[in-house]
Amino acid sequence: MARTPRSRYAPDRGLTTRMVTTMFLIGLLYVVFVGVLLALLRGAWPVILVVSGALFVAQFWFSDRITAYGMGAREVTPEEQPVLHGAVDRVCALADMPKPRVAIARSDVPNAFATGRNEKTALVCVTTGLMRRLEPEELEGVLAHELSHVAHRDVAVMTVASFLGVLAGLMTRIGLYSGLGRSQGNSNAAVVMALIPLVSAAVYVISFLLTRLLSRYRELSADRAAALLTGRPSALASALTKVTGEMAGIPTQDLRKAEPYNAFWLVPAFSSRESLGRLLSSHPTLEQRLEQLAAISARSARP
Repeated sequence: MARTPRSRYAPDRGLTTRMVTTMFLIGLLYVVFVGVLLALLRGAWPVILVVSGALFVAQFWFSDRITAYGMGAREVTPEEQPVLHGAVDRVCALADMPKPRVAIARSDVPNAFATGRNEKTALVCVTTGLMRRLEPEELEGVLAHELSHVAHRDVAVMTVASFLGVLAGLMTRIGLYSGLGRSQGNSNAAVVMALIPLVSAAVYVISFLLTRLLSRYRELSADRAAALLTGRPSALASALTKVTGEMAGIPTQDLRKAEPYNAFWLVPAFSSRESLGRLLSSHPTLEQRLEQLAAISARSARP
């Protein structure tokens, strides 16, 4: 079997190590969680196993479609969006990677995202608000950032990892409805009812913190890979500064619609400065990102 050639994106061993470690811990947490539910709700074990397995497979195979639909992405042809397709073509040529599907989301929130479990299913999407605000070099920097996520396979990792919290809540409800109904006469029913929400909350918090730590690192990694690939770290820095600054002028209602998908966006959308997302953000701060890009620019300028 022929080995698939790697793209020209700079490899990131730190990102790979963090993704493997996070997925191991998430997987371990998932197994422990299912085991606890099985122990507490013995009568509901067939339902728990079937639902947990089916949701895990469905999330992995259909996450790209779910994400694109949720963000309002619509695929466009080169005839519809020649500028966007031209920019994607140039970045893909630089990276020596297959061209993904290209989409537009009609939103004034200036942002972009990539999704897909591998290069064959990849989709890169930008909003109309981003297209309207960025210069060609800035747009290419953003697209190089997003395609780095695809090249490093971290889109699939983050999608699966972030789903555990949702799965924990859903499986708990199923277990309660299907298992506790048959154990109302059991004196331990009250204890079980108290333990299951606590276990579910603990699983959610741990998985949330793990994915946030990985997400912040992967954004820095994608910035670095994009800057090295295009050779224009200043263009990406300019795009990040512009997009972050423009967020303040976006209506709160639009930001609230975009906020649930912050983990996928180039720059997170926050409906208020007091948002808890700023404390436990999926992204590093703008200052951290600009400092890294400035350091890359300084190194490339040395003789």
